[in-house]
Amino acid sequence: MDTPQVIAPPCAQPGSPGSSGALPDVTPTSGVIHVNTRHVSGFVIIGNHLAQNRELSLIAIGLAVHIQSMPAGAKVGIKVLTDRFPESEARISAALHELEAEGYLHRSRVRLPNGRFVTRTISYNQPSTPTPPVTAPQQKPRRQAGQLTPPPAPELRAMWAPTAPESAPKPAHITPNSPTPEPKTTEAPNHAPAPAPDYVPAPTAPRKQPPPLPQPHSPTPELLRAATAVLTDLRRHAPQLTLPEDDIPALVPGVAAWLERDAHPDTIRHALTSELPTPVKHPAKFVRHRITTLLPPPLPGTADLAAPPRPRAIVIPLQNCDTCDRAFRATHPGHCRDCHTDRMGAA
Repeated sequence: MDTPQVIAPPCAQPGSPGSSGALPDVTPTSGVIHVNTRHVSGFVIIGNHLAQNRELSLIAIGLAVHIQSMPAGAKVGIKVLTDRFPESEARISAALHELEAEGYLHRSRVRLPNGRFVTRTISYNQPSTPTPPVTAPQQKPRRQAGQLTPPPAPELRAMWAPTAPESAPKPAHITPNSPTPEPKTTEAPNHAPAPAPDYVPAPTAPRKQPPPLPQPHSPTPELLRAATAVLTDLRRHAPQLTLPEDDIPALVPGVAAWLERDAHPDTIRHALTSELPTPVKHPAKFVRHRITTLLPPPLPGTADLAAPPRPRAIVIPLQNCDTCDRAFRATHPGHCRDCHTDRMGAA
């Protein structure tokens, strides 16, 4: 009979609006006026030491209220809170640090038996509450059909169990006819520090050298000027390939090798500027790589140092006939075939 009924309406306070007390109405004329409704479910108790804390920002106070209203086991990480509220990740992180400094929040890293690390968050409704011990959840070992559940591994029990002093070793079983074992004398351990091992760096694989830049067989001045013009004009077609002035002379022989193999400047420009990555961090290295890897083979019949030189064709010059003045090919001046035949027939 002495259990209070939570469904009973609260009694009106003396002097409150609507009461029949003798005190006058004390409703303030300015400021906030509270209209309170009693909660019977779905509420959290917040102390004024948190709601009116002058050392915390408004975001920190609201974040503490939200965390205390969440059920046990709910995710309250920075990523989760950033997805839940419109504040940025930096502001939420700063608010969590404020709550930790005031003692309303405690975060720690705990290692699970499987080796993973998780973040344990403890929320306090009073900043002076002592920190409870945090234990990691034990994972149940899998068992097959028809097998009993094996006991936990000893290394897992030793990980979470408190350290106990080592017990003395049990004496061996002594028979009446066996001689009494003599006590073993133990020497004092040598506490001299062991010499530190010499640090030997781990062997590293040799760095792969890039392939050499192609070189022309006959670098004539006209060929080098044309290669320089192709490289300088790349920025008009691809602004990402704006080459520094000091890197162009080193790339000129490669483009000259393309031109020497009868590659048109438009073909070279298309090979260097098509399907560019985003962004091009090193334009000179990128152009060098494409010049080297996309070098076309020499055309059939063209001169190449790797192939034996072809014999030059013998060209017979043109001569004018001394009689009819008609052109014909011969090594020496004279008469054409028709005039020579008429002269032989007349003789």
